[in-house]
Amino acid sequence: MALSHKLELRQSPALVMTPQLMQAIKLLQLSNLDLIAYVDAELERNPLLERAEAEGGDETDGEEPDEPGSRAAEAAEDDAPEWLETRLETNADAIAGKLDTDLGNVFPDDPGGASEIAPAPPVDNWSAVPSRQAVSAEDYNLEAFVAEEKSLADHLGEQLGLATSDPTVRLIGHVLINEIDEAGYLCVDLAQVAERLGTPIEVVEKALAVVHSLEPTGVGARDLAECLAIQLRERNRFDPAMATLIGHLDLVAKRDRLTLTKLCGVDEEDLAEMLAEIRSLNPKPGNAIGRVHVQAVIPDVLVRPGPDGAWLVELNSSTLPKVLVNQTYYATVARHRHSENDKVYLADCLQTANWLVKSLDQRARTILKVATEVVRQQDAFLTRGVQHLRPLNLKTVAEAIGMHESTVSRVTSNKYMATPRGIFELKYFFTAAIPAADGGPSHSAEAVRFRIRRLIEEEAADAVLSDDIIVRLLRESGIDIARRTVAKYREAMHIPSSVQRRRERQATH
Repeated sequence: MALSHKLELRQSPALVMTPQLMQAIKLLQLSNLDLIAYVDAELERNPLLERAEAEGGDETDGEEPDEPGSRAAEAAEDDAPEWLETRLETNADAIAGKLDTDLGNVFPDDPGGASEIAPAPPVDNWSAVPSRQAVSAEDYNLEAFVAEEKSLADHLGEQLGLATSDPTVRLIGHVLINEIDEAGYLCVDLAQVAERLGTPIEVVEKALAVVHSLEPTGVGARDLAECLAIQLRERNRFDPAMATLIGHLDLVAKRDRLTLTKLCGVDEEDLAEMLAEIRSLNPKPGNAIGRVHVQAVIPDVLVRPGPDGAWLVELNSSTLPKVLVNQTYYATVARHRHSENDKVYLADCLQTANWLVKSLDQRARTILKVATEVVRQQDAFLTRGVQHLRPLNLKTVAEAIGMHESTVSRVTSNKYMATPRGIFELKYFFTAAIPAADGGPSHSAEAVRFRIRRLIEEEAADAVLSDDIIVRLLRESGIDIARRTVAKYREAMHIPSSVQRRRERQATH
């Protein structure tokens, strides 16, 4: 068979990820805070982009400010007290004549003498004259007067300098402090620290003991048991019975009082006092210093009831950055470009700016379209509560609005919706389906979790519901669910088992 070369033309469809398409996809999945940061960076980089001014401005409703000679100023002058009618003397020679001496004798500490004295402002116009050392609004930095919040590491580092004078222990102590997390726990193995610093582990343990003596008490512990033990030693309450109790925190969590009384060698009354002592301790001592500020959730979509009974869905305009392309500046610069590089740079900036404005508009329209469909699907939830939340998946919404599932997934990431029932992440409305026992419509997994929580909250103290009883009650109400699913949902909601709940209620009654 002979081999030969030849040219052929073939056409095949392919998806090309252009930079503009990648930008649109990236903007779609950003949260409102990340989007604002991204747009700010583009405003700094692209000279053709500018922030849109807010409508209305700072103008008043047709009223002009009072001039020095206006009626308000005249009225203020007429109402001035008699002692203000006398003008202050500002001439240095006149002042010296009245005092019958040179001003240098009156103000000997003034390095500039009388010639440096600034003239006093007119009495009737003090508010219009700035002070000698006035600064402009642009130079005024309020943050310069705000105290910096001290972190946990800074707080411990200041104490360490006073707790020990040994430079070696102080150096190792600073290394250990830098490894303490926000809750106050040491997140590194002492052997690794000793190997990294090339020092015996005994010296590292000595430095750790110094760290344990710092405030807040319990900081630098490697686990919860050590943290509680440090605080009990500070209170002089760490006796052998308490040490045994601290060593069996798993039994404390299970509320197995019978086993704990045997292990600790105490009676029920003493055990209750010991447990009360433990409850008074702080399991996260580091949170008292340098707390992390929680960022408030700003909703991207606002939902409110309309006058006709329908739901009105609108975007939160405060989370949408508004940018414009400065065509006037582009035309001015384009007329004065001198090189080919300038032409290419200017064209690239114009194309990037236009695509950014278009991508922001497309992002807003896509979010609004997805949110509107979610509200339509979950109308029963908004009207009657979480027990009526419908099972919903991405495919259902994507088919309803004519988009791909991946697009809907990006829209629902890091986006929040404010409803009359609270603020929810868009992903909250997408839940798995639990089949109905009678063959009817399926139930949302979130609605089933709500029913499980309500059943446990309403159970009687002498009739604690087990997982098997919860399964039977749910099936009687038309929900076909397995026992392991009930246990999984209960553990996800941090609800203890029926045995632990029974022990807890017996201890409180």
